[in-house]
Amino acid sequence: MAVTLDPSPGQREPSAPPLGEVKAIEGRSLWQIAWRRLKKDKVSMAGGVIAILLILVAVFASQLSALYGHDWKTQSPNLLDQTTTMPIGPFGGANSDHWLGITPVLGQDVFAGLLFGARTSLIIASLATLLSLVLGVSLGLIAGYSRGWRDTLIARTMDMLLAFPTLLFSIALLSVFSIVPSFLGLTGVPLRFGVIIFVLGFFGFPYIGRIVRGQVLSLREKEFVDAARSLGASNFRIMTREIMPNLVGPILVYTTLTIPNYILGEAGLSFLGVGVTYPTASWGQMLSDAGNYFEIDPTYLVAPGVTIFIAVMAFNLFGDGLRDALDPKSTR
Repeated sequence: MAVTLDPSPGQREPSAPPLGEVKAIEGRSLWQIAWRRLKKDKVSMAGGVIAILLILVAVFASQLSALYGHDWKTQSPNLLDQTTTMPIGPFGGANSDHWLGITPVLGQDVFAGLLFGARTSLIIASLATLLSLVLGVSLGLIAGYSRGWRDTLIARTMDMLLAFPTLLFSIALLSVFSIVPSFLGLTGVPLRFGVIIFVLGFFGFPYIGRIVRGQVLSLREKEFVDAARSLGASNFRIMTREIMPNLVGPILVYTTLTIPNYILGEAGLSFLGVGVTYPTASWGQMLSDAGNYFEIDPTYLVAPGVTIFIAVMAFNLFGDGLRDALDPKSTR
């Protein structure tokens, strides 16, 4: 007769938990999945951190300048050689008081100029991007959903703007407004900012417009759009409540990749002398000014150049990572 030994308490198999205590498997939304994919991309996360730091520097430029002890508009002629008007000392007069030296002729602190230049560049780039988004998303949504003559008119207009010599027109327009005292109630620096924002944003909206139009042409044939239409939903509700949420991903990617392009656009216009001018601090204006002294004082040229490179690289790396995270077909 076989005897069954009862195992000791330490050897007993754990009993199955009651059916009611089984933990349900939680599903993840597309945004949670995208965030997990983005966190794995260390390079993109580093770019995002640098981009956030640049934004904080732009927002708190005045406070940081006060802590640093120098303002961009403050001049120090006593630190310049009275014969050559160049900074006294190596590396553009850099020392423990002026970390990146001072500018020739006027003796302004270069580091303070970079702080306020970040504010100028990001204000113009952000508002120009916002203008492009409003125009591009609205017109692309209408064109892709309506089709017919509306689609033809909007698409051909965007094609015409893409073929337009934007740089030449921008230089001509900014040159005209540089001698106009006021326009639409704007004068001085606000007027120049408004013209630069309009030039960059208006001629940039066809890019996002074509992207949105292509996405809407595909989304309007989906089953959820047919279901909403069969329930009597209006075209406006379908575009805003059904289609628009599916465009958030491409819009976010476009935004992160467009801001650095507009930073370069503002810097290029300022470098050519038709953008932001003195006394407003601008990275492009600093580059343009430093071009006259780079053989004698290369530090003044390197500082804004490296800053622009870091800013553009940070936004581009974060934008690339965000695009890969939101793309379900990506292998990263």
